[in-house]
Amino acid sequence: MHVKNQNFAMYNLKEEQEMARKMKTMDGNQAAAHVSYAYTEVAAIYPITPSSVMPEHVDEWATEGRENIFGQTVQVTEMQSEAGAAGAVHGSLSAGALTTTFTASQGLLLMIPNLYKVAGEQLPGVFNVSARAIASHALSIFGDHSDVYACRQTGAAMLCESSVQEVMDLTAVAHCAALEGKIPFINFFDGFRTSHEIQKIETWDYEDLKDLVNMDAIDEFRAHALNPNHPCQRGSAQNPDIFFQAREACNPYYDALPGIVQDYMDKVNAKIGTDYKLFNYYGAEDAEHVIVAMGSVCETIEETIDYLMAAGEKVGVVKVRLYRPFSAQALIDAIPDSVKTISVLDRTKEPGALGEPLYLDVVAALKGSKFDAVPVLSGRYGLGSKDTTPAQIVAVYKNTEKAKFTLGIVDDVTNLSLDAGAPLVTTPEGTINCKFWGLGADGTVGANKNSIKIIGDNTDMYAQAYFDYDSKKSGGVTMSHLRFGKSPIKSTYLIRQANFVACHNPSYVDKYNMVQELVDGGTFLLNCPWDMDGLEKHLPGQVKAYIANHNIKFYTIDGIKIGKEIGLGGRINTVLQSAFFKLAAIIPEEEAIDLMKKAAKATYGRKGDKIVQMNYDAIDAGAKQVVEVTVPESWKDAADEGLATPHVDENGRKDVVDFVKNIQAKVNAQEGNSLPVSAFTEYVDGSTPSGSSAYEKRGIAVDIPVWKPENCIQCNRCAYVCPHAVIRPVALNEEEAAKVPEGMSTIDMIGMPGMKFAITVSAYDCTGCGSCANVCPGKKGEKALVMGNMEANAGSQEFFDFGTEIPVKPEVVTKFKENTVKGSQFKQPLLEFSGACAGCGETPYAKLITQLFGDRMYIANATGCSSIWGNSSPSTPYTVNAKGQGPAWSNSLFEDNAEFGYGMLLAQNTIRERLKGKVEKIAEIAEKEEVKAAAQEYLDTFAVGATNGTATDKLVAALEACDCDLAEKAEVLKNKDFLAKKSQWIFGGDGWAYDIGFGGVDHVLASGKDINIMVFDTEVYSNTGGQSSKATKTGATAQFAAGGKETKKKDLAGIAMSYGYVYVAQIAMGADFNQTVKAIAEAEAYPGPSLIIAYAPCINHGIKKGMSKAQTEEQLAVECGYWNNFRFNPAAEGNKFTLDSKEPKLESYQEFLDGEVRYNALKRANPEKAERLFAINEQEAKERYEYLKKLVTLYGEE
Repeated sequence: MHVKNQNFAMYNLKEEQEMARKMKTMDGNQAAAHVSYAYTEVAAIYPITPSSVMPEHVDEWATEGRENIFGQTVQVTEMQSEAGAAGAVHGSLSAGALTTTFTASQGLLLMIPNLYKVAGEQLPGVFNVSARAIASHALSIFGDHSDVYACRQTGAAMLCESSVQEVMDLTAVAHCAALEGKIPFINFFDGFRTSHEIQKIETWDYEDLKDLVNMDAIDEFRAHALNPNHPCQRGSAQNPDIFFQAREACNPYYDALPGIVQDYMDKVNAKIGTDYKLFNYYGAEDAEHVIVAMGSVCETIEETIDYLMAAGEKVGVVKVRLYRPFSAQALIDAIPDSVKTISVLDRTKEPGALGEPLYLDVVAALKGSKFDAVPVLSGRYGLGSKDTTPAQIVAVYKNTEKAKFTLGIVDDVTNLSLDAGAPLVTTPEGTINCKFWGLGADGTVGANKNSIKIIGDNTDMYAQAYFDYDSKKSGGVTMSHLRFGKSPIKSTYLIRQANFVACHNPSYVDKYNMVQELVDGGTFLLNCPWDMDGLEKHLPGQVKAYIANHNIKFYTIDGIKIGKEIGLGGRINTVLQSAFFKLAAIIPEEEAIDLMKKAAKATYGRKGDKIVQMNYDAIDAGAKQVVEVTVPESWKDAADEGLATPHVDENGRKDVVDFVKNIQAKVNAQEGNSLPVSAFTEYVDGSTPSGSSAYEKRGIAVDIPVWKPENCIQCNRCAYVCPHAVIRPVALNEEEAAKVPEGMSTIDMIGMPGMKFAITVSAYDCTGCGSCANVCPGKKGEKALVMGNMEANAGSQEFFDFGTEIPVKPEVVTKFKENTVKGSQFKQPLLEFSGACAGCGETPYAKLITQLFGDRMYIANATGCSSIWGNSSPSTPYTVNAKGQGPAWSNSLFEDNAEFGYGMLLAQNTIRERLKGKVEKIAEIAEKEEVKAAAQEYLDTFAVGATNGTATDKLVAALEACDCDLAEKAEVLKNKDFLAKKSQWIFGGDGWAYDIGFGGVDHVLASGKDINIMVFDTEVYSNTGGQSSKATKTGATAQFAAGGKETKKKDLAGIAMSYGYVYVAQIAMGADFNQTVKAIAEAEAYPGPSLIIAYAPCINHGIKKGMSKAQTEEQLAVECGYWNNFRFNPAAEGNKFTLDSKEPKLESYQEFLDGEVRYNALKRANPEKAERLFAINEQEAKERYEYLKKLVTLYGEE
């Protein structure tokens, strides 16, 4: 007999042969996209994690020419926002095309108004949703049901799948039932846990899908579409006399829909032998405790039920599939009569509600039924992708006391949590569990995706993969969880007991408990440069003892060495993948090597043959260079040394030290799950203290810069370009220079007699990008910064720490001027050690702005890369100066950032205007001359940020010293923090400024108020994985422009200049260091709105030279005319427009494009198209420079 999917259905062999579907290894997003593609003519989309991958597949397949069931490729259109995508879906459906979109979280919320319309107009659209948390006190990109529950009132039907296989099987039901039932569907599954879980599943053939759909319903839909040949009018405004009745007229359609859905489920069941129902029951026929749940947790519950039933327990689960319309009868029919307790699990939190949504529905459904007297308990679980394990499910079945409870956390504040007890192993016998620890952006996750597909597609084993990572841009920890075996795998939770563990980064050995997760006799692979002596020295005692006492097979490989020899640098994923296949011995070695090479070609083909060949070499080397370690007997008694945690200096600010000790240290040791609710009572509103990133000291660089003082010309360029603020020049007086730590070099300071100069490097905060060494001019061809081994040079950390204790010297800043490249770097950066990628093009600009104005700046930050490197818990890289002042930073959403920043400004202006009135009164009536003078100086500088701060300090000092009893004095002093003129900034990327937030950007610039907008222009949506934006140039490939973008880049600067009163600049640091700081200073000083657009190279560009050359890439972009630097200053005397870029060297233009994968990939995929689009790209650059030259004349002296 044959067991099919999760739904056990037996049928004879003849039938099976007729219906055998192809097995393929894929994730939930791909499964949904595969089915939706068949039924879709138009897809209107906007990128958002974790759903972007669905439309990316659709776009790729359309580019490759895949046909839907109508024999056409799908028309994929990227809109400017999810609200825009929903509007386009509505329009496309109205005009008679089968239309689909894909979204999640905030994106789905932006679609709510259109969901009401599409449902009200009976249009059969399908909204595929990878359900994700909604931002509240903090953003979470991870999965729960808070977004889909927010749509339960819209009139859309809602269908839920709980596994990758179900997504494949039931997405077809959503499309077919929408057409027949005339109601749009939200087709949803868990974000990440299902959307990104890779499983080996059975796939639909498009002929079968065509067979399922009711073609007459499609014809009827088209006939009813708007058409001038038989017009009607839709979207009227109705009055109180008829609106209510007209609203009620849709009831029969909702009454009929559950039956239609069940009919299509039955058609699917007949085709593939499943047993899908609106509510599926699984478990004991005489169950006494039944859970009702929906989503991926159902898989874990089923696995737990198998385990408990084997021990004689009477338990079961009802899996909710059709959540809207909610069929009470179908639910009642699914529950066994023997039930004594029902527990409903909800993956959301609705504060203030009587209960969570599914619970309220179940209670209402059972009222007055045969289960009227059965107690119904309500549990919350899995918010923000919190892992839900079999042990937690057992706790639910044991609980009869708590009517309301939470799972998977310790709630010591309201005491709702259930104690889960010891972890259980419930995976089927013979399942092999493997766990890989990698460093974000080292390629580990990509290689493991390939590995699981190789195992799934080339063996008869079931396979599952899931990837667990933080939201650092790169350089964070990634954990890949791979399972395979002969039985279907339902374990939708993380691996805690593994047969194989690989650590791809040697710095992790003393930071995390990794080997402790191995079963006895398991295998441990460590990527490290250490021989036996090195292992003795570096491995902590507890690791040695565990390996020796649990008979662990221990292997090492020096991937970094192999990577350097081959030329791959840090991306050593294929080396380690090859070592895994050799050690795991799932597939014969020769065959495995061949399959890995095929996968590498598919993955890296777009990057060129050279990269593919390097990966081939890496695969060969990985299999050959694994070293087996003979474990010494002495290790059995090695002492437990505990995990290494960064030393916390108790002398720091109390708020940040407490945060670091109580939260950050635990989270960074992967122990965050153990923190109780009470740990967050101080941070309940999402506020966290500034400057916590300085305590992380991650030590992730392989090589770091080493200062060679004899070659240094003291230009400070290295500090200027450092993306993580780990390089700082220090000016020392004689007394300070006498106290420098042993071994620290200093040299005489140029231009400041009697002072010493040093360049210091924070070894443990450096990411090793090499940008500093790249821009260092040095002397006579010898660099003053060279990259050297991190471990050998880690001692330089002491020099850096010493340097940070030395106060900023105003006389040095004055001498070299703060608005210069050199002078600015003697000021303290108030953005340091962020989670940005090594070599990031964005952070050097933001850091410079904080050096100039950080002590008085507000930042409203759009969601995107800059919000993730800017404040990803528990790391806060915006910090404070010695006085405790620093950027006040906040992120609202993606779409509203300009308005959010504008609101901050309105608040300050309103409060300051009130205080100004009080100060005017003081100036008028104060008897003391010094108080009068201070008040007058404050009023004279009221609108000038650069000088008003000092005037405010004088005023506060004068009032505090004064014993006068002015009524206004108390009010002014009470509000002294609001007195000074602040610097209001709005930060964001091009996806925000050019697309989703453009309306707000435009409105704020038009306001005429003193506000500054900084756009980090990477010409692509960087944070969501490289989707095309209106900043993307002609011919660039990006997600949703797989065949190269056909339209030119939007001229945001030109649009802003058209107002005439907006300061506008385009800058590119590496091309003109001086122009960058000059533009930023001018923009801030300008008393009206300002817009700075900064060119920022990004890992998404695929720069051939590597990110260490990001500044060089900026220079080349400007030299060839790809990017232009200019400043438009409405306040300037004479010439208002300055073109800072020289005449472009167009002969190097195509060479520049060829240096980035985003362009050269198109040359390989479609050479003719590439030639045509690249020629247009160059022509546009040429015309743009000519246009800018005309502006010089236009805005010349009047």
